This record gives sequence, C-alpha cells and structure tokens, in this order.
Amino acid sequence: MPKSKVALDFLEFCERQTDAALIEKRFVSTLEGLGYRYIACASHVDPLRPRPGGVSIVNYPTPWLEQYSSGNFALIDPVLLAARVMPAPFNWADALGHMRLNRQQKRVLAEGASFGLSAGLTIPLRSPDIVPASCSLVAGPDGVDPLYLAETLMIVVFGHGAMHRCLNPNAIREPVVLARRERECLALVGRGKSDWVIGEVLGLSARTAHNAIERAKRRYGVSGRVQAVMRAVFDGQIMVDDLSDG
Repeated sequence: MPKSKVALDFLEFCERQTDAALIEKRFVSTLEGLGYRYIACASHVDPLRPRPGGVSIVNYPTPWLEQYSSGNFALIDPVLLAARVMPAPFNWADALGHMRLNRQQKRVLAEGASFGLSAGLTIPLRSPDIVPASCSLVAGPDGVDPLYLAETLMIVVFGHGAMHRCLNPNAIREPVVLARRERECLALVGRGKSDWVIGEVLGLSARTAHNAIERAKRRYGVSGRVQAVMRAVFDGQIMVDDLSDG
C-alpha cells in the first residue's frame, strides 16, 4: 500500500473510533509499518506515572523505562528540553549537537543509546488544550525513508490529538472558525502543496496563500502547518477526503 494511503487510512480510522486503546494499537502498528521500532508519544512526565487524561504511548524497553523513572530523567532529558523550544521536528544528532549538555544529560543519552535509543526523530506537539508533549521515534534496522516524513507527521499529530480527545471527552475548547480561503489553503497543504502551487490552484499569489495558512495556524495556536491541517480535520473544517489528490 502506498505510504500516503497508509496515513489517510489511519486518519479515517481515528475519525470513526472512540476507543483510545484501539487508536493506540493502530497508531503503533501504522508507525511500525513505516519502519519505526521504538515510539514514545507522551506528555513530558515520568512515563511510568502518566498524568490522568494524558496520552502515553511508549514501547521503549521496560528496563530503560524503569531506570528512566527511578532517576527522574524526565526532568533533565535533553530531548524533552529541546522539544519544548524547537518549532519543528528535529533529529536528535542535529539538535542535541548544538546544546550545551551537562554530565547528567550526557549520561541520559548514553544510557538510552545502550538500549538502542539513538539517532531518533522527535516531533514537538503543542496546542492550547494539551500540556507539553512530543513524539520520539527510533527507526528499526532497515531505517525509514526520509520521503515518509510528511506521512509520519500526519499520523503522529492526528493520532495524538485523537487519543487526547478520547481520554478527555468532557474537555471544553473554544471552537475555531476558519475562513473559506484558509480552509482551501489548508486542504492543499495536506496534499503536500507549496505556497506557489496553492496559489496557482486557487488563483492567488504565493504570498496570499502563505498569509492565509499563517492566519489559520495562529487561530489554532500551533507552530506547524501539519498541526493546523490536523486540527482543521478534527474540527470538521476540512474532510479527510480533501487531503487526497485521487
């Protein structure tokens, strides 16, 4: 199955589901299908003591989780610290190589690497109604094609949001209403189109298309385009079918 179809199938599955356990199972299997071995999609807290209503999808080796918990590593983990300030997904080597790490932080990374947790990718997850969280992914022995990053982002952002809503059914959030042009532009962003292409399709300048997307991001209080697209799908402002070229 084409990887883009895998992502859209996952979105459609989440739209129909209200069972968090089923979403978690599908979330993990879908990412494993892309080539990821280890997954930690969770709030920035002790993974063995998740907060009530918090998303915690973690399949890291149990001995490492126990060591991580007993050492309170969540307070000093440089990956989590980077995720709180980085505006976009980052590879651990790139981001952490520019950080001034103390001895304890270097120890966390070294001990994690001894369990196979190295060369990871982390996707920061932010929105007004969700506490700081991120999704860290470590590829399996065959690696993950870099071309699948867009699909990975869709799966992670939508999956985390779907889990959060299932776990917090009574949470109240101020509704966001997008303008027609913002909806049209976000739908095309979801198809992987650039500002220039969006402008050509809609008869706009690239700058006008860009500004519409930026307005939508601000309305949702998110930093990334994919996050804005996924929030718009959640809210029913755009449909999953709108994200497919076929």
